[in-house]
Amino acid sequence: MNTMNNSIFPRMHVSLYVSDLEASRKFYTTFFGQEPVKVKPGYAKYVLEKPSLIISFVEHADRVGAGFGHLGFQVETPEELEIRLAAARKSGLVALEETGTACCYAVQDKFWAMDPDGYRWEVYYFHQDAEFNDPRYQTEAEACCSPQMVTQPDKTVVKQRIALKNLNTAPKGEVCCDPQTGCC
Repeated sequence: MNTMNNSIFPRMHVSLYVSDLEASRKFYTTFFGQEPVKVKPGYAKYVLEKPSLIISFVEHADRVGAGFGHLGFQVETPEELEIRLAAARKSGLVALEETGTACCYAVQDKFWAMDPDGYRWEVYYFHQDAEFNDPRYQTEAEACCSPQMVTQPDKTVVKQRIALKNLNTAPKGEVCCDPQTGCC
């Protein structure tokens, strides 16, 4: 019998290779809203309390992974997402905003930031499961929840914002987005 079944991991740890530690420190200090707890030559570590995460960065340009997907944080309320989005906008970190998108078979509001090495960070609020997935996330080139980073949201975002307003009033099982957006 495994005695570990009832234990809970208290904190997740992630380590990423970066090509320029100083550029990464600047980005992550702004993105996380705190200074690293440890800085050594070629190394920096942040310890986040909410969510519980230890993330370290090791300077090694040859090992920066081009095939890496993305990282992300789920927030608990739409208000928390708006607060984080406003702070990210003010700091110039927002690469893309999506509202009411059907990604990974879930309706989500989110924004994306990209660090100096191209690691994509998704900050999102989960509304509900969906029976459809935005076709933008169904091709091999654009895997689910890994959109092409752009600096301005496209017209689809505006239409999805309108559709999201009707999310709570749509009959159960009915697609909540405007079919004109291409998300259905």
